[in-house]
Amino acid sequence: MAKALVIIDVQAGILPAKGSERPAVRQRFDEVRRRIFGLVGEARRQGAPIVFVQHAGEPGHRLETGTPGWEICEDLGLTADDIVVSKTACDSFYETDLQPVLSEHGISHLVVVGLMTQYCVDTTCRRAVSLGYDVTLVADAHTTADMRSLTVEQIVDHHNALLDGFDAGAAAIKVRPASEVFVAE
Repeated sequence: MAKALVIIDVQAGILPAKGSERPAVRQRFDEVRRRIFGLVGEARRQGAPIVFVQHAGEPGHRLETGTPGWEICEDLGLTADDIVVSKTACDSFYETDLQPVLSEHGISHLVVVGLMTQYCVDTTCRRAVSLGYDVTLVADAHTTADMRSLTVEQIVDHHNALLDGFDAGAAAIKVRPASEVFVAE
């Protein structure tokens, strides 16, 4: 079962401007990026493809293409050997070349990390399973911002519980901590 690490929307402008949310939101974002960087290193050691999914926002959007906010966070270790897929919707497969790229590399299992938990991470995990991919959602390597009456912690915990075991046919989502993701099977 060939795995690929899929990193969704970890871009400089993904969260609201600094200072406009609880400090815990920014702290969690920093921790998640460090964890993702560790997963990038482990994926490289195991020869797993690394796919960065980058949201291409419209003019005026915080992730507007070509602006500093659109850039993939520098501390993730993006190299010229990595794959970058551009998207314009929550679903990383919708009108993108993600599926052909995965097919080209013989990938059947996605390790998913990134932002925003309740939008792009959730949608991409569900769509991947519907397309026949097994998914490992890394429980401690995705995040979001607070939303109305829900904190980032509540949103992440809810999605980890909700998505664990979600299936379509033989494909399913397993939610695991980063420490268990690239362990020999």
